[in-house]
Amino acid sequence: MSLITHPATGFGVGDPDRIPLSRKSLPSSAELLAASETLILSASGWRKVFAAGRSDVDSGEALTPEVSPANIVLAGAAALVFSNFLKSKGPGRKPAVLVGIDSRPTGPTLADAAIRIFLASGLVPRHFFIVAVPEIMAYARHATTLPSGHEERAEGFCYVSASHNPPGHNGFKFGSGGGGVLSGPEIAPLIEEYRKLIQSEGCAVRILELMESVEARSLARVHSECSQWKRRSVSAYTLLSREVVTGFEEPADQEGLFEEMAQEAAERPIGVVAELNGSARCLSIDLDFLEGLGLETKAVNATARDFAHRIVPEGESLDQARAELEAARVSDPAFVLGYVPDCDGDRGNLVWYDEESSRARPLGAQEVFALACASELAQLVRNGSLTYDESGNAREKVAVVVNDATSMRVNALARAFDVDVFRSETGEANVVGLAAALREKGYLVRILGEGSNGGNITYPSSVRDPLATLGAILKLLLLRDSREQGGSEGLFRIWMRLSKRLSDFRGDFGLNDIVAALPPYSTTSVFETRAALRVRSSDQAGLKERYRAVFLREWETRKEALAARFGVERWEAFATNGLAERRVGEDFGSSNRGGLRIVLSDGSGAPRAFLWMRGSGTEAVFRIMADVEGSQADEEYLLDWHTAMVREADAGWTDCP
Repeated sequence: MSLITHPATGFGVGDPDRIPLSRKSLPSSAELLAASETLILSASGWRKVFAAGRSDVDSGEALTPEVSPANIVLAGAAALVFSNFLKSKGPGRKPAVLVGIDSRPTGPTLADAAIRIFLASGLVPRHFFIVAVPEIMAYARHATTLPSGHEERAEGFCYVSASHNPPGHNGFKFGSGGGGVLSGPEIAPLIEEYRKLIQSEGCAVRILELMESVEARSLARVHSECSQWKRRSVSAYTLLSREVVTGFEEPADQEGLFEEMAQEAAERPIGVVAELNGSARCLSIDLDFLEGLGLETKAVNATARDFAHRIVPEGESLDQARAELEAARVSDPAFVLGYVPDCDGDRGNLVWYDEESSRARPLGAQEVFALACASELAQLVRNGSLTYDESGNAREKVAVVVNDATSMRVNALARAFDVDVFRSETGEANVVGLAAALREKGYLVRILGEGSNGGNITYPSSVRDPLATLGAILKLLLLRDSREQGGSEGLFRIWMRLSKRLSDFRGDFGLNDIVAALPPYSTTSVFETRAALRVRSSDQAGLKERYRAVFLREWETRKEALAARFGVERWEAFATNGLAERRVGEDFGSSNRGGLRIVLSDGSGAPRAFLWMRGSGTEAVFRIMADVEGSQADEEYLLDWHTAMVREADAGWTDCP
């Protein structure tokens, strides 16, 4: 028996005969603890640099598949903790666990280590190899809701990824019933157990012994069945994507909407450039799904692991997509959109062809999310799920759920549709959890997400997805006024009518008109260098308390200037922790490690801007941003002020080692 190769990629899946640890290479307790110091543990993922190298700085960008023995133990310990969690959900059974990886070179090694521990712990692992995270979560949504005893029943999933972090980083996302990641309260006890395990005497020996107990043929069977499970995930993902994009459960209704979009696309052709950047989406359903809508497609960098640029789809990482869109446009004017996913394929930021300038331009993450919100809310109106009385008040309880760093542009859109906006702390699990809680209270929550991080989550999915994002934008372009007497109103027309701008609507609108219709807000991108501060303070509550003192002094000094420039006359502070947002008065420190948002309002109480801060849960940075109903210069003014106040507050930390 030797290295097993995946038939679709040619990549090595794993070598059943080669245990990745040995007595000779086993790390000492001190080495294991040293390797664990850079771990970042949160509901969004357990991450660190796993690629072997001389230092984290060297190996953070590394494309080597090599993983150090200490990091193998850390991976095995994570799998052991998750094994215990899954077994506790159903004593007496052998739980099945779904395993997948993104396209980082260290993925197969970490998955192999995890699978060995799952087998040794009495679980039944099902390996999907390189798979986009929305795809494996779509299958998990199916498999974790099947009745006990069903052949496809699974208790949860383990996904090996570090999302948008550089390729030398990696980590784990864990999920259970319903296809979503574990929430903050669910993951907290696992994090505590994990820390105790890796700090315990003999942890490395325990992990090695578990790996040694696994029969090579059992491991070989898991690896050899990858293609079988991949086919099932493709099927489940395709079915879920049809429901997500159309908003209909019944296949006949889905087909009807797809036919309407395809008919419009035949008359007004649309082309999409898929610049996949070697991500897991290279092996997913993207092109087949988009072509099924009648679109023209062009795939670029579509071989998994061939990273052409940074993994995070922001800033310069969108340059190639812009160039490819412009090139495609020369030969075919149908091409109007392009998208770039991150490595695990849950985020997909967009570029669009601006006909006024004859150039391709990026759409900011906040703009993309706002457009998706406008589209999905307008479709609720079109479908009759959101209706209004004679006074224009919504009859149904409808909500949009966002993270605390989402631009107030979404609030402006929501006011036009007379729906509510609820905010949670940053973190996909928080947004999904809040949406679920609101549905239990009778709200219809069709769209949710983290506007600051790109992409959207469209129910019934519980993860961001480029296909959902593209679907929302394409519906604005393709679901137009029906030509039949008494037919349906187009989505863009609905949005313009409810925004009281119907006089600006024209029937032959294009993407330029749609983008121009967005409420005029300027927002800091969380992926700009000026939004990620390196601070000395490890005590975030203390930092925010010192910030309060600086802010109160600055408010008195600047309030006249703020009133003159922005019409701002008052402020109010909000803290977000988990699913809850609350007013905190002057008690800024009560937000602790959560988000702190200071809303600046005019004399009538209408919000005009906000300042936001929060330590990242997945990176060693302190994130800040400003959002303002105004120009880029206004945003820069507020962010510069905000940055100076954070810097001053951080300089006041006296317990620095």
